[in-house]
Amino acid sequence: MGKRIVIIGGGIIGLCSAYYLQKEGHEVKILDKSNMNAGASYVNAGYITPSHIIPLASPGMISKGIRYMFNARSPFYMKPRLDLDFLKWAWYFKKSSTKEKVEKAIPLIKDINILSRELFHDIKSSGDLGIFHLERKGLLMLYQTHAEGDHELEIAEKAKFLGLEVNHLDKQGIKKIEPNVSINAVGAVHYECDGHTTPNEFMEKMIDHLLRKGVRICKNEEVIAISSSDQKIDSLQTNLGNYRADEVVFAAGSWTSSLAKKLQISLPIEAGKGYRINVQEPTGITMPAILMEAKVAVTPMTGFTRFAGTMEFSGINNTIRRERVDTIAENASKFYEGLEITNDNKAEAACGLRPVTPDGLPYIGKSSNYKNLVIATGHAMMGWSLGPITGKLVTQLISNSKTELDIGALSPERKFI
Repeated sequence: MGKRIVIIGGGIIGLCSAYYLQKEGHEVKILDKSNMNAGASYVNAGYITPSHIIPLASPGMISKGIRYMFNARSPFYMKPRLDLDFLKWAWYFKKSSTKEKVEKAIPLIKDINILSRELFHDIKSSGDLGIFHLERKGLLMLYQTHAEGDHELEIAEKAKFLGLEVNHLDKQGIKKIEPNVSINAVGAVHYECDGHTTPNEFMEKMIDHLLRKGVRICKNEEVIAISSSDQKIDSLQTNLGNYRADEVVFAAGSWTSSLAKKLQISLPIEAGKGYRINVQEPTGITMPAILMEAKVAVTPMTGFTRFAGTMEFSGINNTIRRERVDTIAENASKFYEGLEITNDNKAEAACGLRPVTPDGLPYIGKSSNYKNLVIATGHAMMGWSLGPITGKLVTQLISNSKTELDIGALSPERKFI
């Protein structure tokens, strides 16, 4: 018999959870405080990335954060602020950034990304969403210095050892695979295992599909209070009404931490702001790429080319820092000769807040304090890539069935010290 399920959060994680839950015969409602047409699920690079096997919390990242702290143009920026939650998170991040913890996380990140990649293809094959952009051409890690190249080649060797398809390209190899643009790079690592999509297209088609299937989507509704008893959530009060549910899913991205506080649950999350610029004019770019020295992601999407980047820890806000947008544009032009990103392109830049945990791994699991609560958030830069598998895991947790893989390391109640 189907359950009444309320999902808080209408990003990629919430929508994919609803997708699989409704297939199991559950009655699903999605509550989202926004109009569900902007944010991290819409402005990301669209990558499906088994190659991203290294978590954000890795050796040297805190040192970079401190070094970049007073450089508002830096790719990894931590705004200095006296905020207890942020200081705790930063301390946990430091404790998580060890070689041993990274090595332990690598196989899990690889496995969960591959499962999600296959689910993206299953969704497309099903025809549920109609036709949407999904390609598997791989991802180029373009580098201009041998120091960056050597660093990426070390990661590539780990990826090869784990069975991922990887090639090393010289300048001629880059030209062969991307013949219509002149790229200023001495080499590239080509992760053939990766794919890419156009996020806004997928999101819009998923919303349409869910509505056709009877999923109720409540936009511009913010949860302001949660009632509970006997270790169960009884009801949710929003600015527009009250809802009762048999099961509740917290999938509110960077806002999940404040949501959890309503239940006295500590969930360390910081919002990592990323920016994107869309260039509608033809660029000739056909291959997704990460410009390594610039820390800029480039993706050919349906009707435009997207340039995205930066990880800015400045709290929950949607302020567009123009100097950071300018830096993305300037750095992209250093790699692609003749590329023009106009002032109009930059004026239309948008940002999104990626939920980042202290160890760079998502929170996916049940709460031990509330029997009918599942938490699914904290995916950092892997949120888009892990959308489908997270939705599948949420459904398996609610159905009390065996999960696709062991997710003990992703427990929302794990300790960071």
